[in-house]
Amino acid sequence: MSEPLFNRIAIIGLGLIGGSFAAAARENGLARSIVAGSRSARTLEQGIALGVVDDGSQDLAEAVKGADLVFVSTPVSAMGKVLAALKPGLSRTAIVTDGGSVKGNVISAARQALGEHYSRFVPGHPIAGKEKSGVSAADATLYRDHRVILTPTDDTDPAATAKVRAIWTAMGAEVLQMSPQYHDQVLAETSHLPHLLAFSLVDTLARQGDSNEIFRYAAGGFRDFTRIASSDPVMWHDIFRENKAALLQALGLFSDGIDRFRDAVEKGDSDALMGIMTRANSARAHFMAMNGRTSYTRAQLGEDSIMTDSSKANPTYLMTPGGKLNGRIRVPGDKSMSHRSIMLGSLADGVTEVEGFLEGEDALATLQAFRDMGVVIEGPANGQVTIHGVGLNGLKAPEKPLYMGNSGTSMRLLTGLLAGQAFDVELTGDASLSKRPMERVAKPLREMGAQITTGNEGRPPVRIRGGQPLKAIHYDLPMASAQVKSAVLLGGLYAEGETSVTEPAPTRDHTERMLGGFGYAVRRDGATSAVNGGGKLTACKLEVPADISSAAFFLVGASIAEGSDVTLPHVGINPTRTGVIDILKLMGADIRLENQRDAGGEPVADIVVKSAPLKGIVIPEALVPLAIDEFPAIFIAAACAEGDTILHGAEELRVKESDRIQVMADGLAALGVDHEVFDDGIRITGGAFGGGEVQSHGDHRIAMSFAMAALRANGPITIHDCANVATSFPGFAQLAGHAGLNLEVK
Repeated sequence: MSEPLFNRIAIIGLGLIGGSFAAAARENGLARSIVAGSRSARTLEQGIALGVVDDGSQDLAEAVKGADLVFVSTPVSAMGKVLAALKPGLSRTAIVTDGGSVKGNVISAARQALGEHYSRFVPGHPIAGKEKSGVSAADATLYRDHRVILTPTDDTDPAATAKVRAIWTAMGAEVLQMSPQYHDQVLAETSHLPHLLAFSLVDTLARQGDSNEIFRYAAGGFRDFTRIASSDPVMWHDIFRENKAALLQALGLFSDGIDRFRDAVEKGDSDALMGIMTRANSARAHFMAMNGRTSYTRAQLGEDSIMTDSSKANPTYLMTPGGKLNGRIRVPGDKSMSHRSIMLGSLADGVTEVEGFLEGEDALATLQAFRDMGVVIEGPANGQVTIHGVGLNGLKAPEKPLYMGNSGTSMRLLTGLLAGQAFDVELTGDASLSKRPMERVAKPLREMGAQITTGNEGRPPVRIRGGQPLKAIHYDLPMASAQVKSAVLLGGLYAEGETSVTEPAPTRDHTERMLGGFGYAVRRDGATSAVNGGGKLTACKLEVPADISSAAFFLVGASIAEGSDVTLPHVGINPTRTGVIDILKLMGADIRLENQRDAGGEPVADIVVKSAPLKGIVIPEALVPLAIDEFPAIFIAAACAEGDTILHGAEELRVKESDRIQVMADGLAALGVDHEVFDDGIRITGGAFGGGEVQSHGDHRIAMSFAMAALRANGPITIHDCANVATSFPGFAQLAGHAGLNLEVK
């Protein structure tokens, strides 16, 4: 049996929180002995009788003698007196931590009460509770899968913080860390303010002349909204007093919001009302999705800027080998077009209706950014989005940085579009996006007159200075990149004269096609595309086809698994995107395009694919830009093909969500696939391969590609870090499982 983390733990305040801490420490073997301090002899007797603690004392200094960890769980208003009372009994090395829901005042009290021992004080706040209170409600599992926030100051001993983090983690909690000021602000806005409003509403109605009659007809909404008014008034009295400054600031923000709502109702302003409610609806949806911990929703918790153990919330794919794919599989809408539909629809005059919008995290990040800039957007609901455009010059300054999650498309295209706005703006992203190059976009836009700064080594965040007049340029792309091309063309909408871009090899042309769909003239001459600034976008109806990048996983899966027969309906087959089909056909895949037609200016078809023996090829470099996002899936096809498949000219793969050449190579090595890595590509020798553990490094395409590899593997495959699959393919696991893939999400 391993050594316990602490020799002796003292609990000061033996209620639900303190009692549950003691129970969890005992159940998990985290201390040799556990004692308590309480002003109530009866509480101490109960705690000892229940086996929660071994002993106790009403003298707090006596209770903490010999303890190497002291957990103080008393009302925040009493914390100063409690700490002063226990200080004489503290050993020199004892660590003191607390469970108070307000940190600023507690830290001030601790600094005064503990004196030279203050560096050993680690402020904390477990976010957990139950309707019942008292030591009799103590629950050893109370903190399991709940969050605990630590708020150490500059004076706090890091070793003490590490020990407190360790015990909470051992109890099954997810530990976050932030500044005390930020903690109190966040809790004031998300916990303290809602409780205050619930108390206030019930009190206001209770003061009416016939409140009983009002409450008789109150519906479920009233019950749900006011449930928290049943909370302990004494506790909340203390919290409201102790967190006064942050709570008043939150009340001010709420009051401003109520004034906006009142003004919209009074004036009958339909757009303003819809704007408030659609933004609220979207924010609520993101809040409810936080447990998914995808790249976009992580930011709502601040988890990309604070220390956290989020492994519990990041799904792992457990793949059983074998199987085949069959049936009609409708993959989500095209991500590239979903992004652009929101951007151009927002800048158009009139109302744009979109069908088939991809409700994945990347596209939702773009949608939320435009809501934050004042655009009213209804939905998405079952792929339907209604955008109330504000015109080319109608965007408003956002109140905070625009968060792009994991979406490089959002950040790069918005950099071009926002370069010509009248306001300053900052674009941020998650940990993965923050490592990706943005100077490739900033450089040509600076040539147009934009003032743009990037972070270290040309990476996010991207800061754009507003009010800068843009001038038209011609730009020769140094690399084949649809994102850079699109950013320059979108900047060109705000520039004086004709802005043109020439690309070294064909890339997806969704921006050019969609601009035309919105009535904005685009000149196209071979490899050059050009726009004149000062035009107008006119609202329209758009139908987003299924995404060929998402279809690629099933094209490969059905090709490599004997007996497979799959139909993928309504897939976009834009000629700048069909490289994956061309490459697989060169390898011998049995792929047919049926029912070819036009949908909103984009060619679409039903793709039928059946299993077929594949052979290795040298991939033509002309096809590389046309399949750049699909190469992880193509690598799996190569691993199942006879002979060598060789890729060159794909340096761009190294600056995607991950270094896709190296990460795929590492995964192939884990499965025993023979390969050789080049600076600009890879050689893969096909044949039989086994199972193993694959690290996707948060790259959604890596995860989905290796999921398909299980169809031909000789052993189980475990794929780690799969949360970001939701960025482009929500519901992938369920859809793939229904089609015949043996996939379990852990």
